[in-house]
Amino acid sequence: MSHQRITRRRLLGGTASLAVAGLAGCTGAQSGSAEQPAEDGESGGDEQPGHGQEAHGHDTVSGPEAAREVAVNTARTEESTEYHFDPHVTWVEPGGTVTWRLESGTHTATAYHPGNDQPRLVPEGTDAWDSGTMSEEGETFEHTFETEGVYHYLCKPHEQFGMMATVIVGEPHLEDQRALQTMPENKPEEVHGKLEELNTMVREIMGEGHHEEETATDDGHGHEEETHTDDGHGHEEETHTDDGHSDEEETHTEEETHTEA
Repeated sequence: MSHQRITRRRLLGGTASLAVAGLAGCTGAQSGSAEQPAEDGESGGDEQPGHGQEAHGHDTVSGPEAAREVAVNTARTEESTEYHFDPHVTWVEPGGTVTWRLESGTHTATAYHPGNDQPRLVPEGTDAWDSGTMSEEGETFEHTFETEGVYHYLCKPHEQFGMMATVIVGEPHLEDQRALQTMPENKPEEVHGKLEELNTMVREIMGEGHHEEETATDDGHGHEEETHTDDGHGHEEETHTDDGHSDEEETHTEEETHTEA
């Protein structure tokens, strides 16, 4: 499989749901939802968390690598407070390591795993992992992923505000992935919506959605049509269509009519 660099526009093209509430793991609470918790000595007040216009480094997703880093932070503006795993989807090779680095706020990186008192949204047979509470700027947590698959995870204090994200390991068959096939019970609608967004992003990245399409049309390799007509011998027509690889069709019709006085 070719690992292409996927731009945000390509990744989200045609997927309106991704734009409705902001990207998974990056938005705060929706209007009308519970008041956000105070953090770092600041009161949530009347702020309504939302997704700002500034970039957070989630514009691109590239192929799997041996090591990746995810920034974990709280971003506050006068209008909103946002909670981020950045990037939202991280792709590593089997045996690859992801490092979470706290930039601000108080957060966890916690697998959706029964060992963490969470529904299983990670591959069967894998162990639970949990950073515990990270509150000191620059603090890190890392986990090595040996088993190919899709892993959803969350920040325990801010799950209800959409702070969830995903790790893809290797090139798994998505139809076999529990994370994409199971929607957990006893979770609020906001959490279900963010998980659906993450699932859509994973499918896009793995080539099952609106992945980058290339169409090449070339007289020699794409579509070729040729017609000959000869009035001196009747009618001769030849049509040749070649899709560039295998499907090839030729039709040859020739008529000759002779009339003698």
